[in-house]
Amino acid sequence: MTNKRKTLLSGVKPTGKPHIGNYFGAMKQFVDLQGDYGRTLIFIADYHALNNVQNREEMNNNIYEIALDYLAIGLDPKNVTIFKQSDIPQHSELAVILNSITTMSYLMRAHAYKDAQARNKEISVGTFDYPMLMAADILMYDADVVPVGQDQKQHIEITRDIAEKFNRIFGETFKIPEPLILENVATVPGTDGKKMSKSYNNTIGLFAEDEEIEKAVMSIVTDSKAPGDTKDPEKDNIFALHKLFSKEQLSDLEKRYKEGGISYKESKEILIENIKKIIKPLREKRKELEKDKEYVLDILREGGDEMRARAEKKMQEVRDKIGTKLYE
Repeated sequence: MTNKRKTLLSGVKPTGKPHIGNYFGAMKQFVDLQGDYGRTLIFIADYHALNNVQNREEMNNNIYEIALDYLAIGLDPKNVTIFKQSDIPQHSELAVILNSITTMSYLMRAHAYKDAQARNKEISVGTFDYPMLMAADILMYDADVVPVGQDQKQHIEITRDIAEKFNRIFGETFKIPEPLILENVATVPGTDGKKMSKSYNNTIGLFAEDEEIEKAVMSIVTDSKAPGDTKDPEKDNIFALHKLFSKEQLSDLEKRYKEGGISYKESKEILIENIKKIIKPLREKRKELEKDKEYVLDILREGGDEMRARAEKKMQEVRDKIGTKLYE
């Protein structure tokens, strides 16, 4: 089967403003892949986000903002169906059904659960049951491929196991999805050298204004080597970001690092200009989209209507298979 006959599906949690780590880690890949498949489905996973965001205004704003973000970076509603998870009640219905054939001991193997347990964190049922709702998200639409990072591969393995078990018990119903491992996804370092993360307060905003970019880049942690000292580019936090933003100059920058021909200050100044070149058009497009909120909401409404009809068709089949369907 060629990709043009396959369905690609992915979900994004509305949990706050994106940074360049989110962009290079996942967002850009969705844009790059959108023309490669017959159907590309991107949903806003607001029920998944409810495990972390439990404030009405914050959730409401985050949902709208993440839709705006993805449209601004280049998701095209002509090529991609964008919809909101909570607009499709069938997701939750299917998750309840999948729970009935899944043991607690099996879900206790999930990385998210084990990680929360290791940190002595009080674990909500939503966090424990997260893999079941994710399985429902994927299986509902007979997705062929789900793009994930290597650390999320287990979620797809769980989905595959659940689908195979359901098919064994009730008859062939669900397509078995394949993970699309994004092998070349960059782990983007933050301004302190750790992985870029809002929890570390070390981010550079994806739609940051020029002044914010300048301030963030100038705060990047470096060693104490003088301008004329030789420097190891592979150990430098600035150079790690040059790999993403300064590709055309990379060989020259590497040479200057090794020969002691560049100061960290100059390296930061070059990086600032290159980040601005990439962020500015994204930021400007976002501001244009922001002027027409109804346009953004209409995209979500239309996507929700389309996918709700498709989900209901699938659930009619599921209800028939499990024996709860008595009439049309």
